Amino acid sequence: MAYLMKIFQEVFGATRSGEPVYAFRLSNEKGMEVTILTMGGIIQSIRVPDSAGNIDEVTLGCDSVADYERSGAYFGAIVGRYANRIARGEFELNGERFQLACNDAPNHLHGGKVGFDHHLWRAEHHTSDNLCTLSLYYESEDGEEGYPGKLNVKVTYTLNDQNELGIEYQATADATTVVNLTNHAYFNLNGSEDCLSHQLQLHCHQFTPTDETSIPYGEFESVINTPMDFTTLKPIGRDIGQDFIQLKQARGYDHNWVIWTERDNDSPLKPVARVEAPDSGRTLEVLTTQPGVQLYTGNYLE
Repeated sequence: MAYLMKIFQEVFGATRSGEPVYAFRLSNEKGMEVTILTMGGIIQSIRVPDSAGNIDEVTLGCDSVADYERSGAYFGAIVGRYANRIARGEFELNGERFQLACNDAPNHLHGGKVGFDHHLWRAEHHTSDNLCTLSLYYESEDGEEGYPGKLNVKVTYTLNDQNELGIEYQATADATTVVNLTNHAYFNLNGSEDCLSHQLQLHCHQFTPTDETSIPYGEFESVINTPMDFTTLKPIGRDIGQDFIQLKQARGYDHNWVIWTERDNDSPLKPVARVEAPDSGRTLEVLTTQPGVQLYTGNYLE
């Protein structure tokens, strides 16, 4: 008899303005559970077995809506309209200059002062024999945080019976605009302590160096013979303390790597990263359609 994938819905809490925030818990027969909030599409929890079958929490999250509202760490959230930084919060599009909110002085970060992570999303969900699906919808109005055009966004989360979590982003606009969506989950595959002993491999031979405000210079640099080299598995913490200007400026890793792998002909996804935790035996593999991957080691978490 097939195990039916399950989705449970409950009230997680309420916003400052009294609006309810719902939690959807996706689960499979292998014991993996993923909890996602309608506030910001936040992945609030990922619980997964280790090599011995023990189930632990492997992502950082908060226990209440109030904690998420106070936090500036984007724990597990959809970030947008534009992930990462835009220099001085300004850009030019079709000859017109736009000024965005500068919430990470002197730059614009992750969509501005009230980004997608703080908005409530409409939810739809369904299950089949081997897949849980949760779709979240948000309509970003023209001029929100300074961005041009109305943007309709759909983010779909899937969990299958192979312990694979998928995130698919779709966005349509009624005017020319910019959009760059991602999820800001923090992972610790041991469930506790730090992650510096985790072994990381990135399928990347180059990275994009940044200035002291984390804005890319607009050029690629080789990772070879630098602390940025993760072309083969190595502990995340092995080189993080080296006297290397990019690490000193960012207080650790907070950079974009340029993906070089080609996708398989049978899939639009290409492998980009692999993380192994020797203590727990858990492994995280990341695949994407995008040209770059950002590694952030929580350098500003308290």
